Amino acid sequence: MIPMLFDTHAHYDDEAFDADRDALLSALPGEGVALVLNPGCDVPSSRTAVALAERYSHVYAAVGVHPENCADWEDGFLLELRQLASKARVRAIGEIGLDYYWEENPSRALQQNVFRRQMELADSLGLPVIVHDREAHGDSLAIVRAFPHVRGVFHCYSGSVEMARELVKRGWMISFTGVLTYKNARKAVEVAREIPLEHLMIETDSPYMAPVPCRGKRNDSTRVRYVCEKLAEIKGIDPTDCARITLENGKRFFDIR
Repeated sequence: MIPMLFDTHAHYDDEAFDADRDALLSALPGEGVALVLNPGCDVPSSRTAVALAERYSHVYAAVGVHPENCADWEDGFLLELRQLASKARVRAIGEIGLDYYWEENPSRALQQNVFRRQMELADSLGLPVIVHDREAHGDSLAIVRAFPHVRGVFHCYSGSVEMARELVKRGWMISFTGVLTYKNARKAVEVAREIPLEHLMIETDSPYMAPVPCRGKRNDSTRVRYVCEKLAEIKGIDPTDCARITLENGKRFFDIR
């Protein structure tokens, strides 16, 4: 029996899937992928994420503006995001957050403002958030602390064990990509070892972050099993149990019944 997995973060709106998107998404349940969550990165990709979720029964969506894509932010975007978030297949606000890695990214002040505005939106709608945090751990956590009623997940987690522990105390989730399988992933492995399994989810971040043994290739949801297998190894449990638990974690977090 093939373990059923939940890829909690994959960007099938990305142009990398233009040639075979329908065939790939249609085949996922037969490949052991029970569910996929597709977050938007700007308003157009959020629209596409919703459309894909409405087309495939195993795909759900999140809507939001990514920190790398917020240079043209207008407060009017909040109205469209709110309208998109009202759709039945939308389960979160995301991908939102902060990214201080690239010098050409929008200013930190703008990123922080856009992050806060979307946290306010999530708070008002009672939806969880999907947070992108790259080289911005302190500021990301400070904004999370300012919204004590919002719950969320730090995807592709890269922070410390101490930060992860605080997030878990606040009811948040931690999610790992194929980075967990890389040889230099000592920090991620440490977090995965220390954080209770009921607060962990797995993802591909497709088409990016392909795990070993597929590193350097276009990623897709069929490869989330490698993340599951590595997490199971770290936790000392059977991969089938890890698949079942992370599937249930994702369904609970995104309110999928």
